[in-house]
Amino acid sequence: MKKILLLFIILVCVTDAHAVLKEKDLPQTLQILRTELTTFHREMSQMLEINKKQSERVRDQLMNTMKQSNQNSLMLYSQKQEYVFDLTYACHEATEQYHAFQRQKTPFKIFLNKADSEIARYDSLISSLKAMPVQTLDERAKIDRSVCLTLATNIRNSLQENRSTMQDYIRYYNMTEQRLSYLNDYAQKRYNDIQTSIFKNGGDSYFNILKDWGRQWQMMSKTVAKKYKPNAYSQWDSRWIFGLFITIIIYAIIASLLNFSIIRYIVPKRFRTEEFMKKRTCITLATTTITFAIILGIALALAKQNFIIMASNLLVNFAWLMGVILISLLLRVKGDQIKSAFRIYTPLMAISFLVIAFRIILIPNELVNMLFPPVLFLCTIWQWSVIARHNQNIPRSDIFYSYVSLIVFIASVISSWSGYTLMAVQMLIWWTMQLTCILTITCALQYMKLYGIKHKMADKPITKTWAYDLFYQVLLPVAGVVSVMISIYWAADVFNLSDLCWKIFNTNFVNLKNLKLSIVSLAIVVSLWFFFAYISKTILQLMRMHYQIADPTTAASKEVMGRNVIQVIIWGTWFLITMGILNISLAWLMVVTGGLSTGIGFASKDIIENIYYGITLMAGRIKVGDWIQVDGTMGKVTKISYTSTVVESLYGEVITFQNSQLFTKNYKNLTRNHGYVLAVVHYGVAYGSNLQQVIELVDGAVNQMKHKWMDKSKKAKSVIGELADSGINLKMFVWADAPKQSYVISDVLNTIYDTLNKNGIEIPFPQQDVHIK
Repeated sequence: MKKILLLFIILVCVTDAHAVLKEKDLPQTLQILRTELTTFHREMSQMLEINKKQSERVRDQLMNTMKQSNQNSLMLYSQKQEYVFDLTYACHEATEQYHAFQRQKTPFKIFLNKADSEIARYDSLISSLKAMPVQTLDERAKIDRSVCLTLATNIRNSLQENRSTMQDYIRYYNMTEQRLSYLNDYAQKRYNDIQTSIFKNGGDSYFNILKDWGRQWQMMSKTVAKKYKPNAYSQWDSRWIFGLFITIIIYAIIASLLNFSIIRYIVPKRFRTEEFMKKRTCITLATTTITFAIILGIALALAKQNFIIMASNLLVNFAWLMGVILISLLLRVKGDQIKSAFRIYTPLMAISFLVIAFRIILIPNELVNMLFPPVLFLCTIWQWSVIARHNQNIPRSDIFYSYVSLIVFIASVISSWSGYTLMAVQMLIWWTMQLTCILTITCALQYMKLYGIKHKMADKPITKTWAYDLFYQVLLPVAGVVSVMISIYWAADVFNLSDLCWKIFNTNFVNLKNLKLSIVSLAIVVSLWFFFAYISKTILQLMRMHYQIADPTTAASKEVMGRNVIQVIIWGTWFLITMGILNISLAWLMVVTGGLSTGIGFASKDIIENIYYGITLMAGRIKVGDWIQVDGTMGKVTKISYTSTVVESLYGEVITFQNSQLFTKNYKNLTRNHGYVLAVVHYGVAYGSNLQQVIELVDGAVNQMKHKWMDKSKKAKSVIGELADSGINLKMFVWADAPKQSYVISDVLNTIYDTLNKNGIEIPFPQQDVHIK
């Protein structure tokens, strides 16, 4: 069908290309039109030949679809309500055929409209050629006109014929769609009945069945005998069913022996370590399961028998379940613990295989209701027993899973004995699939963790670890979110309720005008959160690397400002996308936030002011590592945020200033320009000293110090301060490292003292003469 529609598209598109433009005169235009129409008519004739063959194929496909629809309708209408597995299989086949037909739905109306347009165009071209006065044309132009008229008429007739053929297809197509739609509607009604039977109405409690055991057993025996009566003409003959299970048993024995022999005798001795030998049984089971799944996959690809296809699909799912549990144990559990760990999962695997077997043989409800509750009760005791005996010899995570399994078993027992046997089946299959997903993700998580430790991913830059982080921080958490829906979907698929399950996932359990919540929408929002968190972290790390390379001294403050801007952009984008997914109206959001804006504005006045000053500070006024002085307190800036600045003082105190306080108190940045401040050193000499000599000696001595905390580019200089009572006071100006100026002053004073003493210059001190009368 797709091929013939492609031909129609090509045919319609080609007609647009065969046109003429304004030429030198009318005869030349007719000549070019004749060439174009001739070429197109030849191409169209070839396409029509192909079209005729494709038309037969489309007709055959539609007829096959009708036959399959009739087959599905007979299968669906003949099913009894109490045969739930049979009924769900029939419903699934009907709905699946309808959905497959809908996926290939063809836009016939578009082709019809296009064909009508082309026919009308050629009608106009034919009318124009007919109305053209031939008296004004030369002989060559007259011939070209006649040929163009003939070609245009033939093309127009061919288009009309194609349109009529298309209308026939539309009629057949609509008939098929109508029949499939009616069958799908009926299947949906039966699905609703099944859903009601499983989750609402249930059946007789098992205690009532026990009271009337004789009659119930007799009815069940008749049903089973009738159900599994051999029928050589049916693909669902009971001999096929029992033959399949005998084949599985034979395969299990052969595959186990084969894998055991390979591992025991063929595996090189260097691989057969003590740990390997402890895990040998589990390795054998894992390899057997994997080969079993491969064989089933090959059988599924080659099989044409409906029962084999259905059974292989279900057994592949079970093989995956068992394979994941075994491989997870091999990777996570030590050799001394692996037998105990395997045994705590055995009851769950056994009951899962039993449910799969029920599904494969399409077991009647009566047999399920009579056999499943006591079997489930025994499996619950089995689960409790393995927990009591082995839980002290397994990892903590497996202990948790074992208790959850026990809780699910108990809930299923209560459900089945209360009459909701099929709901108990659903619960067990859900937890089995959920546990499979959890173990799969856990294995991947632990492998990635070990890989990260081995390759030291924590110490590498983001440019080397972005792919690892993407898998570890996004894909695995998203898989965890999706696994919940996947496990529920698979559990529903046991009863072929997958379509109904997907419908429930998309149903809005909160359906307000300005807010719509469904399971799928919430899963998308949570998954996007992990993705945007990864983007935010990656961009911030790249930004940090860039600032560190560009200027390490300003990297910290620039990073603070950049981090907040980037987070606002990224999380604002996530918020807007979330609003769109949840159908949150912007108008509604504005109404809600509008009433709060005034109060929030007044309440956050100081906060906004601090944020403004914080942006001003981070723009370059100060940076982390600068020495500042506020209210006589000197300290080093250790952190700058949008609301506050943290300073560690010279005396060890950690002081937090609001950003607005720094501006109101006129802070001083001591390292803004070059990191040095002008320190004033006071000293004095006695009257009568040669001041010129004193200044030369002292300045020379201090400038020769080569002090590591003094600015070597600026010389120390002394000046006369005042003529005091006891002597002449001088001041020396020295450029010292801001936080070390106390040490610099001390060393300078020591040098001045030694210089003056060495040169016999008197250092005055306060003294008074006392006269006694």
